[in-house]
Amino acid sequence: MPDSVSKDPLPTSDGDALRSLAESRNRLLEQIHRRIVGQAHVIDLLLTCLFARGHGLFVGVPGLAKTLLVSSLAEALELSFSRIQFTPDLMPADITGSDVLEDDADTGRRQFRFVAGPVFCNLLLADEINRTPPKTQAALLQSMQESRVTAGGKTHRLPPPFHVFATQNPIEQEGTYALPEAQLDRFMLQILVDYPDLESERRIIAYDPSEDAPLVSVLSPAQLIAHQELVRRIPVPGGVVDHVVALLRASRPGDGGAPTAVRELVRWGAG
Repeated sequence: MPDSVSKDPLPTSDGDALRSLAESRNRLLEQIHRRIVGQAHVIDLLLTCLFARGHGLFVGVPGLAKTLLVSSLAEALELSFSRIQFTPDLMPADITGSDVLEDDADTGRRQFRFVAGPVFCNLLLADEINRTPPKTQAALLQSMQESRVTAGGKTHRLPPPFHVFATQNPIEQEGTYALPEAQLDRFMLQILVDYPDLESERRIIAYDPSEDAPLVSVLSPAQLIAHQELVRRIPVPGGVVDHVVALLRASRPGDGGAPTAVRELVRWGAG
């Protein structure tokens, strides 16, 4: 268990809650940057997903600290963390869990007992998610949409908060499977992870991993859930809603107001 800083009690007013949210975000940034050099935009989008109660898909070549970023976030939040390495032979039960037949010591009878899979956590890293067939990818659909898992005819609730952050290599095509539209729709953001800038790369080369110290936990699961509920209560002005709707409709080639380039080059617009 990582060290902890003193955590304030949950605020009682929305004004206090907003200030607490800003302070929590700054503390999280401070802890994450102890491990991650640069990539400020990527980290900002990661925290956006987190506080908006969404899931994120990281797209980038190997070696850009995508896995380290997600595991560092879990460490700074006191969240349970699981990592699944997606491979062609991965089965749905390897993600969700399954019923196993065992002997009951008291009755001497055999009965089924559900053994939870790695999806039963707060923060799940789906590493190289496009390396497993769509049937296995689909095992995440219900959990990402409903925070539940159905196995053996029974539905099990996942512990809140629940987030999936997946990684995908955009270069390699052999042995990969395109994510189905239903799966892509579960992700709030697709986050492009590029190479670090010149100064960051110099710092990475000079970095000594042996000097790493455990990250300080800056936010409890209960506080994170309170921040997420606050974000959902933030009012959105009508003008912002109108602008968002206009952008969505402009991306659909069948809409009369879509630009010529969209009608000629885009097959399906925003859902």
